[in-house]
Amino acid sequence: MAKVVAINISELKGVPKTTIEQGYFEVNCGLKGDAHAGNWHRMVSLLGNESIDKMRAMGLDELKFGDFAENITTEGIVLYELPIGTRMRIGETIMKVTQIGKKCHTGCAIRQKTGECIMPKEGIFAEILESGWIKPGDSIEVMIEK
Repeated sequence: MAKVVAINISELKGVPKTTIEQGYFEVNCGLKGDAHAGNWHRMVSLLGNESIDKMRAMGLDELKFGDFAENITTEGIVLYELPIGTRMRIGETIMKVTQIGKKCHTGCAIRQKTGECIMPKEGIFAEILESGWIKPGDSIEVMIEK
């Protein structure tokens, strides 16, 4: 079963995020209080724990949820294989995938340490279509268009 394992937030851009108990994700905003929140196509970032495990296997076993600046850490779903436009029900929200991967910024601490960062290839971004709360343990349902 696909599920949320962590919600992560930061007040500043370019820094790892801190794990919180739950987050409110709002239409035209993203995660309320997060530095990356705003009315744009990358309101929310998601990364699979399976992707983080790939970096742990490269010797970065101290990695924590939020270290890749992801808002939602997931488990049990291959996020980067979802087509752009895919809708997902996560917790009380509905969100739509808007981008797969991103360019790694120059000062990425993970990339400097390992020569590679997983977020540019396996992280995804989404916009919020229906507002609501998300917390660890919430299921992730890929919605099939009818």
